[in-house]
Amino acid sequence: MSDGTANQPAPAYKRVLLKISGEALMGDQGFGLHPPTVQRIAQEVKSVHDLGVEICMVIGGGNIFRGLQGSAQGMERTTADYMGMLATVMNALAMQSALEGLGVFCRVISAIRMDEVAEPYIRRRALRHLEKGRLVIFASGTGNPYFSTDTAAALRAQEIQAQVLLKATKVDGIYDSDPALNADAVKLDNITYDEVLAKHLKVMDSTAISLAGDNKMPVLVFDLLKPGNICRVLRGESVGSRVEA
Repeated sequence: MSDGTANQPAPAYKRVLLKISGEALMGDQGFGLHPPTVQRIAQEVKSVHDLGVEICMVIGGGNIFRGLQGSAQGMERTTADYMGMLATVMNALAMQSALEGLGVFCRVISAIRMDEVAEPYIRRRALRHLEKGRLVIFASGTGNPYFSTDTAAALRAQEIQAQVLLKATKVDGIYDSDPALNADAVKLDNITYDEVLAKHLKVMDSTAISLAGDNKMPVLVFDLLKPGNICRVLRGESVGSRVEA
């Protein structure tokens, strides 16, 4: 019996890195993890994995703790950033649990050693997991304070030789101004790295965009909240906005 994939178009990419914010996991709660939302995202990721795409993920920690917010409230920045890294591990473990419940073999790899819950980051081991069809979730950012999970995503995308960096957000692409504040904001389907930096567009932080630009890593920004969007992007459909040279 056919599994329904035979007539589906081949994916446009073989290996990708998917970056999602921690806030995406909290649903409408305003804080923490919302298990049904985690499950929904895991199901979407599984649908891409079923296409034969090799997937890595980086998940932010802003639904639990954000280092910059802690620093702004008087906490020492380095300590706050490390706390934010620990939050990403919690999110990674939640996503791993949801994915494995759907039958997807998954490994959490942490830039900060915590051997009881995650593997240490070793690039060649991560590549081997991908080659064996396992999904890899990179946690703890880069392992260094003062760097965001966006920068970690750009870095890991280069290291594992991904073909594209997928930035899943709450909006359907990149706009010339905040569409939540400006009803006349214009969506930009294609834009260069230099334009993102020059116009101070809030796509990713400047370090992440610079790293992607220096290494010519395409960045696709799209709406995670619309069901099926991850698959549409991977099939090469015109979804969201694309950042490239």
